[in-house]
Amino acid sequence: MAELIIKATDVVKEYPSRRGPPVRALRGVSIVLEAASTLGIVGESGCGKSTLGRLLVGLEEPTSGHIEILGRPVDGASGRGVLARQVQLVFQDPFSSLNPRLTVAAALGEVLAVHHLVAGRAARLARVDELLGMVALAPRFGARYPHELSGGQAQRVAIARALAVQPQALVLDEPTSALDVSVRAEVVNLLTRLQDELGLSYVFISHDLAMVRHISDVICVMYLGKVVESGPYEAVLGAPLHPYTRALSEAVPLPDPEVEAGRRKSTAGEALVLGAETPGGCPYNPRCPLAEEVCRAQVPALLELRPKHFAACHVAAREIVARSGV
Repeated sequence: MAELIIKATDVVKEYPSRRGPPVRALRGVSIVLEAASTLGIVGESGCGKSTLGRLLVGLEEPTSGHIEILGRPVDGASGRGVLARQVQLVFQDPFSSLNPRLTVAAALGEVLAVHHLVAGRAARLARVDELLGMVALAPRFGARYPHELSGGQAQRVAIARALAVQPQALVLDEPTSALDVSVRAEVVNLLTRLQDELGLSYVFISHDLAMVRHISDVICVMYLGKVVESGPYEAVLGAPLHPYTRALSEAVPLPDPEVEAGRRKSTAGEALVLGAETPGGCPYNPRCPLAEEVCRAQVPALLELRPKHFAACHVAAREIVARSGV
C-alpha cells in the first residue's frame, strides 16, 4: 500500500448561527491522499469542499473527527507547525493571497526567512530565482508587484510560494477557476510537471469536472457536506453510481454539437431546483429522479459497491446486489 500523506476520518465542521442550530458545513467526511497522487474533490458551490481544504492545512479546526499528516495527528499549535511545512494551500484568487506591498522576490524571500530555509541574502535571492524558474517565470519577475502580474503569472507566484517550504502535498482550492481557458491549461500542465519532478501529492478542489478528470487519480464527489461517491476517476466518471455524480457528468459540455444537442434533449426536464436538506433520509432525495421511500427515511451509508468504488445510494446498492445475485 502506498504511503498516506493525509488521512481525515469522520471530520465534522460546524459554524455557530445566531438563529437556530449550528450550520454543519461538513458531516462526517473521510478521505485519504496517497503519496505522489492527486485526489480530486468535486461538487457544486456550498458542498463543503473549500471548508475541507482549510481544515487540511490547519486554517480551521474540525468540530469533531481527526486529521493525520504522515501518520501524525494534527491538533493544536504543534500540529499546525507540522502542517506548515508538509502541506501548503494554493488559493483560488492569487491576488487576494499575495501582499500587494511586497514584490514577488520579497514575498518568496519572506517564506524562506520565516522558516529558516536559507542563510544569507545572496542564498535567499538565488533560491527565489530557482523557485521562479520552477514555475516557468524569469528572474525579472522578482522585482514586480502583484498588480503588475497577469492572473496566470500571479497564480504561478502563489504556487512558487507554496513550494518554497518544500512540502509533500499541496491543497489546490479552485486554482484555475479565476483564469482564462488557455491559461488554465498552462497551469494544469505546470502542476502535472511539478508533480512528476518533485513527487508531490495534490488535493485538487474544483467544481469543474472536466478539469478534475484531467488531473486526478481518485475522485471524491461531495454534496451538502458529505462524500456521496469516491473511487478511481475512470470508475467514478466512466460509470457513476450516484445520481448526483451522473448529473454532474451530464452537465459537462461535449465537443460534438450533434451529440450534445441530443443529450440535452434526452435529459430535458430532469433538472431539479436545489432543495433544502430534509430532516431525515438522503440529502439528495429532493432533487433525485430515482428517489424512493427509503431514500426519504434513511441516510445511505457510503459502501464499497465495486472494487475501490464507493457510493452512498440506496438504489445503486440494491441494483448492484441484485446483479451480483447476493
